[in-house]
Amino acid sequence: MSVPVTILVGTMTGNAELVANSVRDLLREAGHPAEVLMMDDLKPAIFAREGVFLVCSSTYGQGDVPDNARDFYEAIERAKPDLSAVRYGLISLGDSTYIDTYNHGGKQFDELLSVCGATRIGERMEHNASGGSFAEEDAVDWAKEWKTLLPQAVSA
Repeated sequence: MSVPVTILVGTMTGNAELVANSVRDLLREAGHPAEVLMMDDLKPAIFAREGVFLVCSSTYGQGDVPDNARDFYEAIERAKPDLSAVRYGLISLGDSTYIDTYNHGGKQFDELLSVCGATRIGERMEHNASGGSFAEEDAVDWAKEWKTLLPQAVSA
């Protein structure tokens, strides 16, 4: 079953975009239409799209969402839309040398979407920039399992 996936990217340096593009390519190869959208000008209405969503966010500053994601995050927080029909996955990028705020950008999106009623598909993927592995490779490995959950997620 082919499931459309919209990948929403929050990034400061472009690393999350590289990760999203690698995952998009894997999903497309598996037969899922997938599109990468930067969060810069997104509105909560994006969640009316068909299919599932994959949030790919880095962490910036004191555990904040990236600058390009801030307006989108705050718009969701203000509107608190009913996202009970939304299914999503989450890739969170961080650096464990910042122990108090490690992966908080992605965690904030995860918590906010959950508060609005959305259901996460599978476990949240967390990458550690200090871990010695490439984020895009780890994300593709994670997405190989995550994509197998998509058909049952949309039929639920």
